[in-house]
Amino acid sequence: MQAAKPVHTPLPTSSSPIKLLSGSPLSDPMEYRTIVGSLQYLSLTRPNISFVVNKMPQFMHQPIDEHWTLVKRILRYLNGTINDGFLLHRTSLLSLHAFSGSIHVFSDADWASNKDDYSSTGAYLVYLGSNLISWSSKKQKTMARSSTETKYHSVAATTAELY
Repeated sequence: MQAAKPVHTPLPTSSSPIKLLSGSPLSDPMEYRTIVGSLQYLSLTRPNISFVVNKMPQFMHQPIDEHWTLVKRILRYLNGTINDGFLLHRTSLLSLHAFSGSIHVFSDADWASNKDDYSSTGAYLVYLGSNLISWSSKKQKTMARSSTETKYHSVAATTAELY
């Protein structure tokens, strides 16, 4: 896969939902399971692949050729972004009594982007200085009637997680 042509996204941007049984089963599902397990470990430092990587284990029991194609696409994406990842910086500007000015939180949500059940996804990032210390991306449990309501749910979930 080192000579494979890199792609810009780990998942096709105009893809249909990933189906459970819509192709022929793989001849060697153990290779699929091994690579997906390794990708899960890698996603700890590469949150940009965590959604698609954590979607792939849902098909571990009977992977098909479409699932294998998506795993290869993730590997092609990683090949093009080999130097990306998290780097934690040591800084002397932080002190224990002055964390309030050093913590920055970003929250966002989409509206009904999951074409399987039209649910929304909320996400947040928490920085301490220039270091990312916490992040989350979760499917929202409630159905929102507007994009504004989806963002309110995301802000509420972020606040609840922080406090």
